[in-house]
Amino acid sequence: MKKKYLIVVADYYKDIAKGLLDSATKLIPKSNMIKIVRVPGVFEIPVTISKNIKKYDAFLALGCVIKGQTPHFDFISHVSTNAIMDLSVLYKKPIGNGIITCLNMKQAKARKKKGAEAADAVNSVLSQK
Repeated sequence: MKKKYLIVVADYYKDIAKGLLDSATKLIPKSNMIKIVRVPGVFEIPVTISKNIKKYDAFLALGCVIKGQTPHFDFISHVSTNAIMDLSVLYKKPIGNGIITCLNMKQAKARKKKGAEAADAVNSVLSQK
């Protein structure tokens, strides 16, 4: 059965976002409909999903947070993950969390294929009876 996917990608780190998106889209069956929405940062991902929650069957949240000199990293990572989980449980729709949290750019570059894992998780939940 054809499903509608919404991929929300934070493109603050454009190269990392591209890698996450490319790896994720390779695992979504071609027969499905995919819409991609770009947002400035991961903080905007949950609200974008929330605004579209009734229009799609599945969602992917893709982005990267790199630790800096302030507690911003911890705050953004925590609230974004919690908001995504809350939306998924409340609306009973799969939201693949492909937001990577890294200590530096080297780690982020090494993990930019993690979008595939989020897509695989969503596909798994969609196939449940």
